[in-house]
Amino acid sequence: MPVVISTAASQPPVPEAGRVQGLSSAEALRRLASRGPNVLPQSDGRSGLRIMRSVLAEPMLLLLVGASTVHLLLGDPADAAILGVSVFLVVGLTFYQQYRSERALEALRELGNPMARVRRDGRILSLPSRDIVPGDVLLLSEGDRVPADARLLTDGATAGDQALQLDESLLTGESVAVRRASGMAAQDRVHAGTLVVSGHATAEVTATGADTAIGRIGTSMQHLRTPPTPMQRQIRRAVLVFSALALAASTLVAVLHFLLHRDWLQAALAGVTLAMANVPEEFPVVLSVFLALGAWRMARHRALVRRPPAIEALGAVTVLCVDKTGTLTENRMAVAELVTDGDRSSLPDHLSPGLRDLLESADAASADDAVDPMESALRTALRGAPSATRPPDAQRVAEYPLTPELLAVGHAWRLPGRADIGIFCKGAPEAVALLCGLPEGQRAAVLGEVAAMGRRGLRVLAVAASPVGAGLCSPPASLRDCPLQWRGLVGFADPLRAGVPEAVREATTAGIRVLMLTGDHPETARAIAAQAGIPSDTVAVGDAIFSHDKDDIVRKLGDTHVFARIKPELKLALVQALQASGHVVAMTGDGVNDAPALMAAHVGVAMGARGTDVAREASSIVLLDDNFVTIVHAIRRGRIIYDNIVRAVRYILAVHVPITGLALLPLLLGEPLVLLPLHVVCLELIIDPASTLVFEREAGAPDIMRRPPRSPQHRMLNAPLLLESLGQGGLAFVAVIVLYLLGRSQALPVQQTGTLAFVALVICNLSLIVTNRIGAEQEPWWRRRNPVFWIIAASALLLLASVTFLAGPSRWFGFERPPLSLLAVALVLPPLLLGSAEWLRQRWLRRPAHFAAGQWPTCPVGREPIDPGQYASADEMGSSGPPSHGESL
Repeated sequence: MPVVISTAASQPPVPEAGRVQGLSSAEALRRLASRGPNVLPQSDGRSGLRIMRSVLAEPMLLLLVGASTVHLLLGDPADAAILGVSVFLVVGLTFYQQYRSERALEALRELGNPMARVRRDGRILSLPSRDIVPGDVLLLSEGDRVPADARLLTDGATAGDQALQLDESLLTGESVAVRRASGMAAQDRVHAGTLVVSGHATAEVTATGADTAIGRIGTSMQHLRTPPTPMQRQIRRAVLVFSALALAASTLVAVLHFLLHRDWLQAALAGVTLAMANVPEEFPVVLSVFLALGAWRMARHRALVRRPPAIEALGAVTVLCVDKTGTLTENRMAVAELVTDGDRSSLPDHLSPGLRDLLESADAASADDAVDPMESALRTALRGAPSATRPPDAQRVAEYPLTPELLAVGHAWRLPGRADIGIFCKGAPEAVALLCGLPEGQRAAVLGEVAAMGRRGLRVLAVAASPVGAGLCSPPASLRDCPLQWRGLVGFADPLRAGVPEAVREATTAGIRVLMLTGDHPETARAIAAQAGIPSDTVAVGDAIFSHDKDDIVRKLGDTHVFARIKPELKLALVQALQASGHVVAMTGDGVNDAPALMAAHVGVAMGARGTDVAREASSIVLLDDNFVTIVHAIRRGRIIYDNIVRAVRYILAVHVPITGLALLPLLLGEPLVLLPLHVVCLELIIDPASTLVFEREAGAPDIMRRPPRSPQHRMLNAPLLLESLGQGGLAFVAVIVLYLLGRSQALPVQQTGTLAFVALVICNLSLIVTNRIGAEQEPWWRRRNPVFWIIAASALLLLASVTFLAGPSRWFGFERPPLSLLAVALVLPPLLLGSAEWLRQRWLRRPAHFAAGQWPTCPVGREPIDPGQYASADEMGSSGPPSHGESL
């Protein structure tokens, strides 16, 4: 183990982090107001002006302008003016949807702003990095991303700790870490964006925002774009295909109309109307709105989505690997038990000299600014009483950091007025027992005591120290060279978080295996797993997991849920082994060494409260409260978002069938056009908010967490979805045809026939919304809290009443009031047809399901029809490896 030796004895004293006061809060606010926030110029966000420009370039808007021009050429300025007004309505609605999505993304960017530790008013604070100002005193430690350019005041070496090493590859392209040291003009500068690889330091901010080195380099990073997700690629292909079909069909209709009627203006109008009815502009809007607002809703539940593919992958997760400490437990450590060779106590209030020495020795083996929860618990247990082991004026001369080979840390101190030094060590009981050279019998007794404490759910550290009078004048090269004497054991209690057993049960019901990973003793891991409801019959231990052949590893992973003494590098091996078995893996992590596993997992979940910047940047989701319950809620929300996107896409495909049919039907029958551009605009004013705002607000089907995970090979736009959409749209078109033919059979004027067909079309639209909302929640659709639907329904019915019974709107639309009996049929027939079909479908799906115990049904009982390939079977999950992070799911 490398040792970091301090040279502070031969150098003038340098202020330590705890003695630097930093700026006052008032001065920091003044500088923030004058210098501005610590952010680089942002180009990812879209301003209102940019959104408006993109809206004005929408194909639907261009078609509307074209239709208005045709009406002017036909000598019909009234219709042209009405279409002009509709242009403003379409622009306003589209702008609102995109503006709301952009504001949601901005809110997510604010939540994702990294944190920095600073000292202000003599206190250590954790602030968003955007609030850092010149003159602030930063506290940097391993895993931190430096938030601003700064000058070092102290580094680890000057304080007797590990030297400060920085990864500056973001600036220089050089992957080798470089050392930075205070008091040296060439090496005392740290720059924004660089990463602390090891050590810790204090630094005074010299530049923020655009004035930093990375801000002066250029804006190349601002123009980086995330590659499209698998769902986005599917939607884009669908848009291209449907756009090509719409263009071909509208061109063909225009040509046929001209050949039949020799009126090129009417032919152009027919072509424009059909194009407006079929341009699939809703698809990309649905995807962007659902993902933006869905991510925003997840952030409100303390799960920050950093990468859109995570939302897609959440519904396919089959294995959830979760840390014990701080995720399943509260990470609120408290000293619960002290054990020495001849004494024991569960209360640190009245301690014997031996137990007091044990507690002080453990504290002397801790860092000054305690960040680790166990070190904080040790400091709390001392209750501020002066330590005889390490007086306030003691000088730390060396630090022995934790390494994967030796799970123990050590600190060397020189006491005032003495020439020799004392070394204090704490760590895993197995490691410390070996360092102390305990006899086999005593070592077995110690490990037996550790196991007993672990079965009580305690996390155990062993403590050792160099004996008094060891005669050490300089720190040895490693802890293995130190003469250490056993002091005893310290047991820490970390209570389980509220709601964890219920969340584990919910995840298991959803077909997700929960694996608990911990660096603790196997018995501690077993006790906590049992409390959480995770099967704990078998506990796999550390390197032993991967010491077997491949088949044995696969078998062990299949029947083991608890893994103890797991080092960070083993997490990556575990992820890769699970993926090789065909699983979709979500992995949690918080440390620098967790980053490879987080990147490799399909869904990397970092801790926002205690995690390092490296872990957060490697992850696709950040938990703002570090809570396991939040992960399960995020999986639930991810499934809901995916379901709602499918409902919206199915509705969009279905609703365009009767619109297209009504645009073509009169032409095929040699009759005048019934559906005009103005009519299509009114329909789009229903379709657009329905496909985005209505379905996006649905709270989720009652069985959303009783289904197995979605198969990684499942495609959203598949044959069953297309057939179901065509079936719904076909029934709606039948209702429209019936009303159109009824009007013709009674020799009604064209204006009255058109009114009947349009009323039927609007009612079909509303009925399709209701049909696709059925099953989205437990309550019946009419009892759900979804005000947008009722606003749309009321507006649509008000529109129908206006264009049917009021002279002005009727004239604008080219309508006349039909017989009330036929109007009643137009209002009743569409919901009757679609409702009956849905009732029959639900009855068919509620047939008793027969499947073996423990085997998932091929589709959720009592639910909508499911593509047989949508959900993963046990055989499929072991057949082939799923795609890696960011690939198609």
